[in-house]
Amino acid sequence: MKPEDNKPVKPVSKVSSLKWKRLFAKKWFFPAVYLATAALILSLVWWYQGAQNSGVNKTNTSWEDSFKQEEPTVGKSEHMKLPTKETSNTLESMGYYDEAASEKSKEASLVKYANTYWPHSGLDYARKDGKSFAVLAAMSGKVLRVEENPLTGNQVELRHEDGIVTVYQSLDDVSVKEGDSISQGDTIAKAGRNSFEKEAGTHLHFEIRKDGESVNPAQYLKKQ
Repeated sequence: MKPEDNKPVKPVSKVSSLKWKRLFAKKWFFPAVYLATAALILSLVWWYQGAQNSGVNKTNTSWEDSFKQEEPTVGKSEHMKLPTKETSNTLESMGYYDEAASEKSKEASLVKYANTYWPHSGLDYARKDGKSFAVLAAMSGKVLRVEENPLTGNQVELRHEDGIVTVYQSLDDVSVKEGDSISQGDTIAKAGRNSFEKEAGTHLHFEIRKDGESVNPAQYLKKQ
């Protein structure tokens, strides 16, 4: 073995320390470390925000789903139908007295009683042959009143939704009583006579009252 082969060996720790010093001395070292650290921090921030947004979306979706489940189902409104059968051969014999109508129409909608003319508050239905016919419920509802009036004859009132009451006068053979639940199209009576519209003969007088006031039935019946 040659003497030069016996040179002392530098400790490993000193070599490593020397390499780090040389590395630190490089101009690009600290900017590179800074950029790498910044990139890592930004990545962590983006990951955290993404996780948070995902949680919020899940929460919102869950809330919206629960809201939709609790939302009540709204059914379609029942459209009013004629209070007579299509096969009954009835015709509208007198219309509603409308202040906005023509003079001819208003004159035709006056009822003469006790030498006085009274505005007609509903629609009259009758057959040309003068025979009686079945009177039907124009809408589903509950029987509010059944009574015998000395002028308008037997009368039935049905209460419906939205403050609507349908009134059926000049009846015979009433088949319902107060408190009954009635479905649209059920037979509630037959057409008869009354003293107030004596000249009308056998007929049905049909009214619609909205919040206690008589209204033109045509505006409801035309929707059918």
